[in-house]
Amino acid sequence: MLPVRKEIVTRIASLTGLPSPEVEASLEIPHDPKLGEYAFPCFPLARRLKKSPQAIAAELAEHTWVSEHLERVESVGPYLNFYVHRSYLFKTLLPQILRAGPAYGTLAEGEGKTVLVDYSAPNIAKPFSVGHLRSTVIGNALCRLYRALGYKVVGINHLGDWGTQFGKLIVAYRRWGDAARLLEEPVQYLYQLYVRFHQEAENEPVLEDEARTWFRRLEKGDPEARELWEHFRALSLEDFQRLYRYLGISFDSYMGESDYNDQLAGTIELARARGLVKESEGALVADLEQYGIPTCLLQKKDGAALYITRDLAAAIYRYQTYSFDRMLYVVGAEQTLHFQQFFKLLELMGFSWAENCLHVPFGLIHFKDGRMSTRQGKVIFLEEVLKRAVELARETVEEKNPTLPDKDSVARAVGLGAVIFGDLINDRIKDVEFDWEKVLDFAGETAPYIQYSHARICSILRRAAAAEGASGKASGNGEATPQELALLGEPEEEALVIAMAHFSEEIVRAVRDNRPSYLARYLLELARDFNKFYHNCPVLTAKKELREGRLQLVAGVRIVLRNGLALLGIEAPQEM
Repeated sequence: MLPVRKEIVTRIASLTGLPSPEVEASLEIPHDPKLGEYAFPCFPLARRLKKSPQAIAAELAEHTWVSEHLERVESVGPYLNFYVHRSYLFKTLLPQILRAGPAYGTLAEGEGKTVLVDYSAPNIAKPFSVGHLRSTVIGNALCRLYRALGYKVVGINHLGDWGTQFGKLIVAYRRWGDAARLLEEPVQYLYQLYVRFHQEAENEPVLEDEARTWFRRLEKGDPEARELWEHFRALSLEDFQRLYRYLGISFDSYMGESDYNDQLAGTIELARARGLVKESEGALVADLEQYGIPTCLLQKKDGAALYITRDLAAAIYRYQTYSFDRMLYVVGAEQTLHFQQFFKLLELMGFSWAENCLHVPFGLIHFKDGRMSTRQGKVIFLEEVLKRAVELARETVEEKNPTLPDKDSVARAVGLGAVIFGDLINDRIKDVEFDWEKVLDFAGETAPYIQYSHARICSILRRAAAAEGASGKASGNGEATPQELALLGEPEEEALVIAMAHFSEEIVRAVRDNRPSYLARYLLELARDFNKFYHNCPVLTAKKELREGRLQLVAGVRIVLRNGLALLGIEAPQEM
């Protein structure tokens, strides 16, 4: 928490009797800069004080507020608005940003706490489709955001590596498989075999029985079935990890559904001991109707476990292993009912930590341009989307800056950044329409726009350093003097330093609501503020003292843009 924010929270709590956490949660950042840097809504005090929020705000404003950080406080209707000294922002905060560098924005509020993030979760032997994009990039951003606040974060990739589909794959591979092709393109080839199995089964229904037989053999540990399943799993995981490395994503755990097979019976018995299990037509179910939740199936009549049973076993194992303070499941909104049943069962089984488990839902992704379909016509491979994005970015970079060195790495950063940001800029709960023209627009609400702003700042600092033949203040590495910083004060300069002051607060907001879109929007606005400043406030041609102050200002913006993009899993090229 910034010192000025802490000062405001402490003072309001003292004057009103409200707990500091409640004040902290209520404090807002006005959208209109004319209304100050912070605003406190007085509605929560109306019932307690038996006065209107407007009257309460007016009374609070009469107290003495002026301090090292605060210039003035005003009541505006039911709000108490706080205005921070510009001299504090320019002379104190800006140098702090420059000194902190990569650490600026980080906080320690999560120290000593552990957060588990379950995300991505592709199915073994099936293509990593674009449908996995949202879970993957949202989950990765949340991991980075929580780490920025000091939490110990465990990223978990709960692989879909068990089920009757593996019986089908074993049958398909034994009948039509080619070992060389499997090694060449494992996931795509296994998917083709899976599709062929269903096509052939339409004319040869006996294949379905054969598949069920092979899966039962797999469940019983049959050596041949086990060897093929392990081979398919290892090749698929290796292929997935290659794609994750390309995206700059890593996980702490790849434990899949199969890893909990030996814990399923104990999990069901624990639920049975709590009186939660009953038989229904040979199957085992948990009746949750009295809680307003539909009854859920725990075990089929043939003894096969369900997803929810495996999730229960996994959650229990994870708490025993990590003793987490919070566990997030970044899974599509269509699974909302599943998580309602799952969390309620954990609670009824006597696990108090169930209240710390949270479903982080998101909407679907649609492509405006359907030409990305594979030859099967049903699945859009994520890798194809990423490669296409990088190709289009390469074309744009070639057009805009043909002499740029290392165009390939820049195109990769821009293309991948465009896809990631194109998802994260949206409120996660809403469906996303993916439009190539929009996500790669250098002037729109895109990562390339922010990346280009960062590259423009890097260019300014390089040119300043070259002009002076040194690497001191002109490169943004040294500190401007208080006299030089005192010359800053144009509206565009104020907008930049105020925006930078709120960086860590935006991270806190994004974590509080598990919405990376808050940070994405913030970075977009900061880039816009910078470009407005760039066009209205000359830097390199300004007088020496003012130039030094403005160089420090843009160096601070560079730090925030770079740090913010990194938290979203996006690179910030120095040239574009």
